[in-house]
Amino acid sequence: MNTALLEETELLRGRAYREWLRGRTVSVVGLARSGVAACRLLRQLGAVVLASDAKPRSALSREALALEAEGVRLSAGGHPADAFRGAELVVVSPGVPADLLALQELRRAGVPLIGELELAWRVLEAQVIAITGTNGKTTTTALTGALLREQSRPVLVAGNIGMPLSAHALTFPPDGIVVAEVSSFQLETTEFFHPRVAAVLNLTPDHLDRHGTVERYVEAKARIFANQTEADCAVLNADDAPTAALADRTRGSVVWFSRLKPLDHGVFCRGGWIVTKLNGHLEEICPVSEIFLRGAHNLENVLAATACALWTGIAADPLRRAIRLFRGVEHRIEWVRDLQGVAYYNDSKGTNAASTIKALESFSEPVILIAGGRGKGQDFAPLAAAARGRVRRAILIGEDRKKILRCFGDAIPSTFAPSMEEAVRMARAAARPGDVVLLSPACASFDMFEDFEHRGAVFKAAVLAFGDADTR
Repeated sequence: MNTALLEETELLRGRAYREWLRGRTVSVVGLARSGVAACRLLRQLGAVVLASDAKPRSALSREALALEAEGVRLSAGGHPADAFRGAELVVVSPGVPADLLALQELRRAGVPLIGELELAWRVLEAQVIAITGTNGKTTTTALTGALLREQSRPVLVAGNIGMPLSAHALTFPPDGIVVAEVSSFQLETTEFFHPRVAAVLNLTPDHLDRHGTVERYVEAKARIFANQTEADCAVLNADDAPTAALADRTRGSVVWFSRLKPLDHGVFCRGGWIVTKLNGHLEEICPVSEIFLRGAHNLENVLAATACALWTGIAADPLRRAIRLFRGVEHRIEWVRDLQGVAYYNDSKGTNAASTIKALESFSEPVILIAGGRGKGQDFAPLAAAARGRVRRAILIGEDRKKILRCFGDAIPSTFAPSMEEAVRMARAAARPGDVVLLSPACASFDMFEDFEHRGAVFKAAVLAFGDADTR
């Protein structure tokens, strides 16, 4: 890392950092959504931008190719030396592995490397609420944004939720509040990122194919607290031991949330209500019965979002109104339709076993489960244990379908399907009135789809293609 350049920018944020970037040569590595947004932001700020992607030109998105018309020098099919020639800063997209050979050489040469999240935060001037965890990030982030829209300050919901923070860093007002979903991949490449509220929802093994060990994965998540001060707030899950252990990693004031037990300081359930107890004052927020979202894990998400929103001083009545009206996020246990007594749900965001377990626990009905994809090195034995007694049949797809089948064994009747459309047809044939057909893959999507959103869209299209009068 180039210490001189880091020291030069350490105290710069907002207008001062934007001025520092003017005329600088910056390389952007990776041209998915985050990379494209970073390129556009840098060009708007007057930087010379060199961008590269491992994909061939034919596989790049229209948005990526359009960068050339905006003055970006584009390299495709790899990361040649010309993509970094003269670079004074490198911005790495979240999907780019940190051990990429070209990045290792740049580090040795002393070129500063940051991620798109860090870049956007440095350009912004608004305060940030950052939310991470293995599961529930997107729902909690979206709900926190919905809660905060009940007050007068501008609110931006962005980050790993699908809208790169860089896309709005120049236009979002300094007096606003940013609610950012942040991933371990994004946190790996932060330096000075400083959220006023930092929330960790839960921690279970995930992305081991990227991080290598659980310990390194947790370390990446814990970077969310690295720059917090005593004036900041950390929101932590008191029911999850690995998450609770992070309390010592922040200098901020900890606000706990718990679904299972009363707390001396935090947000919890009591007598069928969500309640808060802060500085000795107990206040009822919302009856649990008014929450639309299914599942105990979504109750935890509501508790966490409430804890995040309380930092702004918002009152109980608007919190209750927003919680009652919130209908969830696409691809997260999303109801698609009921057909001939069978309910179809899209949980394509279930990209690890722990997430799919929570989805299964949300249903008392027998489940026809569609699962499989790229397993990211995880153990599916816990999923098999949770599926017993809940899953009547599994339809398995994707790269790691055989690994899941071995874990399911004879306890859960399972069948392979070559495509999502065929999996949906097989699930419909197997379902009986009163069943739930649930897409919750427990795997990443990239072996068969562009991303989890594409996977969920294909599932929904296949489900909605059935006519009401179709016979099995």
